Amino acid sequence: MGFVLSDLKAGVLTLTLNRPEKANAFNRDMIFDLQTAFRQAARDSQTRCVLLTGAGAAFSAGHDVGEMLSVRSGDDSYRAHLQVTYNPLILQIRRIEKPVVAAVNGPVAGAGLGVALACDLRIAADTARFTVGFTGIGLAPDSGVSLFLPMLIGLGRATEFTFSNLPISAEQALAWGLVNRVVPADELPDAAAQIAAMLATGPVGAFGLSKRAFNRAVLPNLEDALDYEAHMQEIAGKGDEHRTGVEAFLAKRPPKFN
Repeated sequence: MGFVLSDLKAGVLTLTLNRPEKANAFNRDMIFDLQTAFRQAARDSQTRCVLLTGAGAAFSAGHDVGEMLSVRSGDDSYRAHLQVTYNPLILQIRRIEKPVVAAVNGPVAGAGLGVALACDLRIAADTARFTVGFTGIGLAPDSGVSLFLPMLIGLGRATEFTFSNLPISAEQALAWGLVNRVVPADELPDAAAQIAAMLATGPVGAFGLSKRAFNRAVLPNLEDALDYEAHMQEIAGKGDEHRTGVEAFLAKRPPKFN
């Protein structure tokens, strides 16, 4: 089985992040699988809406910390990593001229949060929790989080939850406009599928043009923001705070950034 499961029914392409034993943490293969899936969805006339969710109890815990260490210790850099992984993926989600719905089935953090925020609509289970996550391991936000989060909930709230690394509950996310709807966890698959099916039977061409207009009006600097995030992450990734944060994460203890 692959890292991304794909199922097309009645115009709805359901993509399921499939590393449940790792809380659907991304590795490069999963990101590339998802890029491929979105590339195919953009070309496929049978795909009229994309529904993105996670297997098991989590949507995505962000990037796999073990793989982060291999990037940090190897010839690659965080900037180069982002330029071939999350930056193209976020742009794909925003540029595909078909609706993309995230069914946030549980906790989501880090790059997983960026992927969810890039989607057009977010339907959350009442068990979902939204954690920025990056500063907990001494990094800065990437995957579009530096742009999407303040845009959706305001700069003050985005700053508070980036600095504190505390989770935002599903109920608070709804009140602040971070998600469109919250439903009981056992009802999420059906509720998200119903919304996706409704979109798939709608004027997808007009939806695509609307999305293009929204991107121009609200996100004209998305590509520049992603590039700048990669630059900031390159700096953060070489710092002692990142080493300290990763060591604490792996040891399952709170980090001491002093």
